Amino acid sequence: MLRNQYPTILGTRTLGPSPPGLGSSAGLAGSGRSTQGSSERTGPQRHTFKHTALTRYLVVTRMLQSIPGESWMPPHDTYRRSSPLILINGLAEQGESWYRNREVWQQHFDVHTPGVMVFDGPILQERLASRQPVTVGFLKDRLAQYLDNFVQSPPYHIVGSSLGGQIAVEYAAAHPEKVNRVVLLCPSGMGSEERLPITEGARHKDYRGLVESTFHNPRLASPGIMAYYAEKFQTKAWRKAFFETVRGTKGHSVRQRLSMIKNAVLVICGREDRIVDTHVVQEAVAPLSNFRCVTITQCGHAPQLEQPQLVNRMVASFLKGEELSDCQDDRAAGVGERIC
Repeated sequence: MLRNQYPTILGTRTLGPSPPGLGSSAGLAGSGRSTQGSSERTGPQRHTFKHTALTRYLVVTRMLQSIPGESWMPPHDTYRRSSPLILINGLAEQGESWYRNREVWQQHFDVHTPGVMVFDGPILQERLASRQPVTVGFLKDRLAQYLDNFVQSPPYHIVGSSLGGQIAVEYAAAHPEKVNRVVLLCPSGMGSEERLPITEGARHKDYRGLVESTFHNPRLASPGIMAYYAEKFQTKAWRKAFFETVRGTKGHSVRQRLSMIKNAVLVICGREDRIVDTHVVQEAVAPLSNFRCVTITQCGHAPQLEQPQLVNRMVASFLKGEELSDCQDDRAAGVGERIC
């Protein structure tokens, strides 16, 4: 039927090897010269032969797609429904916290980055104007509102960094039915006072102090990140909201909330973290059988940025329920720690 309708398109001879899906010996249509004969051509003539065959293959493909009532399936089914993954950045970090992770995790999950801490955004600015404190509870409620209004597909995987880890713990404890697996990256609020040299840098508009306190190796910081904070540190509204958030959250502890989380939790610490005491974090999660603690060497307070390849693999594997294979148990640590 197709030959009768499209004789000038399909032709009457086989002009070369058929592209995948149209047969290997019959060619595009008709009979005549074999593919073996066509393969003996060389030079420009052979190139023209292949080009002609490819052109006819594309024409036939489009023609089949246009036939009413005929289904034309792609080589593989590209549809997938991914589990939602919520990323919560920490203090002095916005969406830029995940520029080395989001694209990778997006291949496995439906990634969301709610802006619960946008220091120069209208929500925090209006709250400060009304003289209300910025607390972990307030930020947790902001997260809940975002998920209830704009995602609405629990249970959620959650990854929280630093102060974002506190928000994740508070949300998981308050809404256990809406949470799947949780990853805490250098979480604060575990019972010790955080060392925040970044506040001194911010007070003097020195954005480099922020970077140096976060990274073990500041040279790994993206120039774009440096430019971002250079701009933000010059903004009075941003700095004020930053300091008020520090003031409202620095005394908060989630240590007593940890046992309320029954889901699987992965804790990733940086051995050279200068802001959060890694040993205190390890001691806090050690008694909890559903918590796994991993410490990464040569790494500061932002493991997702300093060791992105390792963290990307570990987080994706953990959230999918796979075994972590990048680390080894350190029995000498005595707290179920794994060293990477």
